[in-house]
Amino acid sequence: MTQRVNLLNLTPSDAETTLSGAMSELGQPSYRVGQVLRRLWEVPAASFDDMTELPVALRSALHERFVLPRLELTERQTSTDGTEKFLFRLHDGEAIETVSIPDGNRVTLCISSQAGCALRCAFCATGAMGFSRNLEVYEIAGQVREVRLLDPPIEVTNIVFMGMGEPMMNWKAVDPTLTLLNDPRALGIGARHITISTVGVLPGIVALGKRPEQFRLAISIHAPWDELRQQLMPINTKFPLKEVLEAAKVFDRRVTFEYVMLGGVNDGIEQARELAALARECRAFVNLIPLHPGGSQGFVPTSGNEISRFARLLRDRDVEVAVRKSRGMDIAAACGQLRVERLGRRPPRAAEQHGDVEVV
Repeated sequence: MTQRVNLLNLTPSDAETTLSGAMSELGQPSYRVGQVLRRLWEVPAASFDDMTELPVALRSALHERFVLPRLELTERQTSTDGTEKFLFRLHDGEAIETVSIPDGNRVTLCISSQAGCALRCAFCATGAMGFSRNLEVYEIAGQVREVRLLDPPIEVTNIVFMGMGEPMMNWKAVDPTLTLLNDPRALGIGARHITISTVGVLPGIVALGKRPEQFRLAISIHAPWDELRQQLMPINTKFPLKEVLEAAKVFDRRVTFEYVMLGGVNDGIEQARELAALARECRAFVNLIPLHPGGSQGFVPTSGNEISRFARLLRDRDVEVAVRKSRGMDIAAACGQLRVERLGRRPPRAAEQHGDVEVV
């Protein structure tokens, strides 16, 4: 028996071509292609059986040729501030996290691109759990699909690749996922509402810059000079801060610098001055991120007053800055925290110590 095709791993154009061939073979009218295509992402169906606008015989024939794999929701936590964290189990027993963050008329979904992470950033719970594998296209975009399938559905307006994993080290899957997220025949989220966050994987930044859509780029800086950044982020050895900043300068859209505030580590006056200089050089927006104590890995969060002082120092040097709101403080909302609590840790592996990294 021929292996069934996973329609959710295909871009809308590829899915349309595949479905057109199938409908022709089955003697079905061409409008059936659009009916099925719409139910993959735009108005998702949990299964072919739920596509009740199709004849029963056609639903059965589609089931014989194609699959629509689901992510199994194993845990859902809701914070008093409306933030929700989802733990999804994958077909091989791995698990990933997704976080929904409502804010007025916006709902931002923080999605994962890998099961675990190989980069071992010192303050990150995901890095502490170790790396398992890259996610497939349907497993990344499927996080958005799954929250659309909830009753009631969550209508996502913004996407951030700030969950588990380094998206630029899974570019082979992230690239077509961006198409699914943005294409009006799929999830239809505006490119300017989709942000890819990276520690500074240079080939990935270049690849993103070659795409015509106005996707946003956020770079995790976390320290304004190499010595400290090396201690916090071992990947700095492979992609030093200077090279990352050069890539940020030539990226043809505005870049955000992400900076997790670590008490007594990277929140001093000199660090603020140096960060401001780097941000001005790259015309970057700075996003200061309070450390979530649930995933702090032994670090102490910078106090609210000290974060305000740090932000003032940046603004006084003509840098646009925002302080991210602390969300989900009463649930396991730190990235990787819920998965670690449920599934435990694995021995961490460095990025070059496994064969599953696909930058471009």
